[in-house]
Amino acid sequence: MESLTKMTRIEIVIPGRDAAPVRELITSAGATGYTAVSGVSGLGHHGAHSGVLLFNEYDMLTMLITVLPPEKAPALIDAVRHLLEGGHGVMFVAETYVSRPEYFV
Repeated sequence: MESLTKMTRIEIVIPGRDAAPVRELITSAGATGYTAVSGVSGLGHHGAHSGVLLFNEYDMLTMLITVLPPEKAPALIDAVRHLLEGGHGVMFVAETYVSRPEYFV
């Protein structure tokens, strides 16, 4: 791992209707990009969610994944926590390592 650079990976699972504000938070926090996965399925606090395409992306779960330098992560984490208060969704934060750090700064 000595040749890899430490970064912070943030994964957010939210209803599709809430994805746009979270994408905005990600870019405004200085992340250079994100991955969006629509139709996420699973079992959680609010019961089972199927990944079956509903009538539109607004009603299904979306997972947004971003990686950014550790010094930029706290602002995004705080902003997402505030956005998730009183709503649906979860956030996972983990230390990760990347081989091309220039992609994330």
